[in-house]
Amino acid sequence: MALTDTTGTQYDNESISSLKGADRVRLRPGVIFGSDGMEGCQHSFFEILSNSIDEAREGFGDRIDVRRYRDGTLEVEDRARSIPLDWNAKEVRYNWELVYCELYAGGKYNNNTGSNYEFSLGLNGLGACATQYASEVFDVVSWRDGHKYSVHFERGDNVGGLQKEEVRSRRTGTLQRWKPDREVFTEIIIPLSYFTETLKRQAVVNAGVRFVLWDEESGQEIEFHYPQGILGYVAEVDNESGFTAPSIFEGTGQGRDRDDKEDYRVKASVAFCFNNEINLLEYYHNSSWLEHGGSPDRAIRNAFIYVIDRICKEQGKYKSGESKVTFADVQDSLILVSSSFSTSTSYENQTKKAINNRYIQEFMTDLVKTRLEIWFIENKAEADRVIEQVLVNKRSRENAEKQRLTLRKKLTGNIDFSNRVKKFVDCRTRDVNRRELYIVEGDSALGSCKMGRDAEFQAIMPLRGKILNCLKAGYEGIFKSDVIVDLVKVLGCGVEIQSRHNKDVAGFDLSALRWDKVIICTDADVDGYHIRTQILAMMYRLMPRLIEAGKVFIAETPLFEIICKGRRDREEATHFAFDEREKAEILAKLGNERCTIQRSKGLGENNADMMWLTTMNPETRRLIRIVPAEAALTAAVFDLLLGDNLAGRKIHIEQNGSRYIDDLDIG
Repeated sequence: MALTDTTGTQYDNESISSLKGADRVRLRPGVIFGSDGMEGCQHSFFEILSNSIDEAREGFGDRIDVRRYRDGTLEVEDRARSIPLDWNAKEVRYNWELVYCELYAGGKYNNNTGSNYEFSLGLNGLGACATQYASEVFDVVSWRDGHKYSVHFERGDNVGGLQKEEVRSRRTGTLQRWKPDREVFTEIIIPLSYFTETLKRQAVVNAGVRFVLWDEESGQEIEFHYPQGILGYVAEVDNESGFTAPSIFEGTGQGRDRDDKEDYRVKASVAFCFNNEINLLEYYHNSSWLEHGGSPDRAIRNAFIYVIDRICKEQGKYKSGESKVTFADVQDSLILVSSSFSTSTSYENQTKKAINNRYIQEFMTDLVKTRLEIWFIENKAEADRVIEQVLVNKRSRENAEKQRLTLRKKLTGNIDFSNRVKKFVDCRTRDVNRRELYIVEGDSALGSCKMGRDAEFQAIMPLRGKILNCLKAGYEGIFKSDVIVDLVKVLGCGVEIQSRHNKDVAGFDLSALRWDKVIICTDADVDGYHIRTQILAMMYRLMPRLIEAGKVFIAETPLFEIICKGRRDREEATHFAFDEREKAEILAKLGNERCTIQRSKGLGENNADMMWLTTMNPETRRLIRIVPAEAALTAAVFDLLLGDNLAGRKIHIEQNGSRYIDDLDIG
């Protein structure tokens, strides 16, 4: 029975299909490479490089050449045994088909038996095939057994089969040249910096292997070679500026991740030194840089904390009641690089940025813990300096944290507003996504707004007197103003400026804002407009990102109250107009009804019902969201209204003052 959806399309047995051939990679590159963008394209390169590195680690070839071309074409050449491409009687197929056209095919599946590639970067049999499928063109040239073998692919399809010719040379090795396909990846021009960083890392963890990079675009040829591997790299980073000499711990082990699993072999090296100017932490496994660490990272942290904490306790280094050291205290002065290898590896995914083998973590923890304990005994003078420095780091961190919390509490901590901020009226909900703060004029407005609000989510902050002009006042005056400091306390997000006058004020943190909406609610008269402008000027100068985040609003209050005398129902009889145009429209609708028109009273004179209806009810109120204009324009407007642009302000008043003349108390 076939099912039909709302579009008329049938869903039946023939609706199920599978991707085949190159489409398995070309249509879903993110599954194999982690992304269809630059990161995925880079990973496709690393898959090819990994094969040459595995050969070098097995002792075949000590040089790998990488070439980068302007059009995105890449080339990797090694001097190893070369990839077999000829007929495979066991599989009854050509090896070039297995290696470059068959996912999960390769020569590294028996690495735990002590055969080829005991410690290998590539174990899944995906890399060469997947990269070939994801390429516009892909060429392989292999030299072995006195022959030169060549294969050419175009967008996943072989063109011309295997080309084989005799050569008078003992040369062995493989050259692979390809161009990533823009139909697969959104970006294919890999930056030069990626190659320099990647090849340097591989030279570090593959001691003695020489990596040579040639770049067509810049004309550079760069060589990376570390005969001492990670120990030489740590010494290079330290540059003789550390207070301990570089050291290395090495060991091998065998174990299993679970009782029902087979044993596998592990070898690990950890090089480190302590330095007060530089810190570095890098982990590698089977030559792959573990950007997210995993098992080795947990092992290093556990071992260093265990040993240093134990020594601090034994030597009485902790003060009474003092907390133990953390790895952050150690890491502040640590340069460490670890390189581990295993015959069985559990990567988090194909991109190999972290591993999660339980036994590797246990083995490396025991290795570093044991050797580090010996190091502290054998290097007493250096060990004493390490302990003292770690404790200095710890106490500095704790003091800084205490100061930060103190400053945060000053303005953004858990404030008891009823005691700390005069006449502030909080709301009940703690859900920041619902909380609204109304900033109002004085005690009279506080009373009417308090009675008219929804106490569940609306809070009231009354301003006492005129707020300071923050565009003209200095920071000393601003942070001596109780009105401003109290308002900053209530907002909770701190300020963005830094000066000696606000050293006790927390830095700006939008996530610490206690309100979803900050609503400025003033009378619809000259004084109200002036106070509104002063509040906005304060926010513009002290916390402009609050405005940029769209958290600041103005509550429009009506200019006119129109009452129809012939109606008994007060709600039907009363109309509110927010400007002259609305007043005219309302009067036109009312026709010949007898009406009284009066300028709206100040907020403090409104009753609770009117406040709720016109100003506080989310269903009927009018809010204007304040959004930043172009920066220069915003600065110019504030300078015109409150700054030193006196001539401009005079012209502005001459042109617009008549609009507010009725609000002035003349005579």
